[in-house]
Amino acid sequence: MRVAPEGLPFMAGGLGILALLLALAAWLGGAWLWPALCWLPVALWVPWFFRDPERSGPRGDRLVVAPADGKVVSVVEVEEPEFLRGPATRVSVFMNVFNVHVNRHPVDGTVEYRNYRAGKFVNATLEKASEDNEQMSIGIRSRRGALMVRQIAGLVARRIVTDAQVGDTVRQGERLGLIRFGSRVDTFVPPGTTVAVQPGDHTTAGVTVLAEWPS
Repeated sequence: MRVAPEGLPFMAGGLGILALLLALAAWLGGAWLWPALCWLPVALWVPWFFRDPERSGPRGDRLVVAPADGKVVSVVEVEEPEFLRGPATRVSVFMNVFNVHVNRHPVDGTVEYRNYRAGKFVNATLEKASEDNEQMSIGIRSRRGALMVRQIAGLVARRIVTDAQVGDTVRQGERLGLIRFGSRVDTFVPPGTTVAVQPGDHTTAGVTVLAEWPS
């Protein structure tokens, strides 16, 4: 199983604690075996959380593929003043701690905008999380038009990783970054695109078609 490199220190820490508890159990007796057994699921879950599976799916400049695994929690019309600078449809996908947390680029294009904003860590499913929480926004110019992806920290997440810099060329379905331990990703698409998902749907990053540009 391939894992994201950001997970390696956490994996080493989880396995180190497990090894210490097992050593204490062997040295001091069975009373330490119970903490080791309790910790074992955590040590196994950490590499599972940071898994980075290969993804293939529908591709093409008419398609906007999902940037995140998770559940669609809202599809709403909003004003997007930062990059699109006008009306947009915002599709919000919530990632729980069991989802793959590697994010992927929804389109081919060039990164024209990147902005980090510090903020709160309220529940990422709430509407105000898109404005109030710690976040990183990436604006991409594709052959069909511009869109923006916003990585949003949640109650537990405290670290947003975003790979691309302004001026970089990105490829649809390739890694965009990662958010640690529960979070949300918003995709802002301009008027004229047809959104292909609705609240309650589940998405797979780099696979699920989120929207389509007009013909």
